[in-house]
Amino acid sequence: MKTIILTGGGTGGHVIPHLSLIPFIKKDFDKIVYIGTKPSIENDIMKNVEGVIFEEITASKFRRDKKLSLLSLPFKVAKSTCQAKKILKKYRPDVVFSKGGYVSVPVCIASKMLKIPIVSHESDLSMGLSNKIIYRLCTTFCTTFDSTTKNLKKAVFTGPPIRRELFFGDSNKGLELTSISPENFSKKPTILFTGGSTGAESLNNIVFDNIGILTRDFNIVHLVGKKKSKKLPNTDSYTQIEYCDHIEHLFAMASVVVSRSGSNVIFELLALNKPMILIPLSNSASRGDQVDNAKYFEEKQYAKVIFEESLTIQKLVSAIKEELQKTKDNNTKKDKIKTSLSQKKEIDGTKNIYLEILKATKR
Repeated sequence: MKTIILTGGGTGGHVIPHLSLIPFIKKDFDKIVYIGTKPSIENDIMKNVEGVIFEEITASKFRRDKKLSLLSLPFKVAKSTCQAKKILKKYRPDVVFSKGGYVSVPVCIASKMLKIPIVSHESDLSMGLSNKIIYRLCTTFCTTFDSTTKNLKKAVFTGPPIRRELFFGDSNKGLELTSISPENFSKKPTILFTGGSTGAESLNNIVFDNIGILTRDFNIVHLVGKKKSKKLPNTDSYTQIEYCDHIEHLFAMASVVVSRSGSNVIFELLALNKPMILIPLSNSASRGDQVDNAKYFEEKQYAKVIFEESLTIQKLVSAIKEELQKTKDNNTKKDKIKTSLSQKKEIDGTKNIYLEILKATKR
């Protein structure tokens, strides 16, 4: 009887990629256990996945803006590691797969102590703090970008995991999830705004403050993030949603997607050939990974980028209209993108990642 432990959390980007792997995992593993925290995005997502057992630990996030928190961090990590160790001894897994995030660090430390193989995956161009620690512990380190493997002996370029259900989005089902009228949907292009599972304040505010301007020419589907809603009425041209389990249907509705620039969502949009406008989280509010991602995709002409510091409603509307016009003028653009990526692992690395998990298990 084979068992796998999955871990990662803090944001949807550390959790949702597991969903692409689970159909593969179920073919070879009898038991799937997810270690995360409660209440959390990982618990919200995994509790709805059939065949996955959720186990809870406590975990503390490293806060760059609160340096004093570092003093107590080692004690908190030690406590979390002990909790993770008990769970690992209970299930005796054959392998651990980590998607990063602060939740995964104590799990990987405990796994190393118990000599359990660890496979980790980094979504972004540059390694996050958690994955810098996990790299030292893991058996295999998978990367979304080929360049990330440079000078990393344990790194393997696999590409990103892409969920199969994304390719079965239905715009009619999307309409049922929103208040957009079929009449408006046929008359005006629909723009999807998403700041990820936790939402994006600057992105939300520019929609909230300029809803009249935006709905004059477009239908707006607005994914605001959990507990980020604002009292704006849903109309036949505007819908506000906190979180959607079936975002593939909203993607199917969208003519253009305006998004943060986490690697996972960018590759999902590329796989679907969706025009996108990226508004990365600024360097001052993050480690700069989203800015790096955005620049990379803009250089390849896969996305239009507006940096948060210079974001205005005029620039946003102009960029949306520009992307709509490009799509209208160049019907072969999407096919060219798909062809250029499909010959590489970049478009979907799910199977490649799973093969690395199987290799580690045998090892």
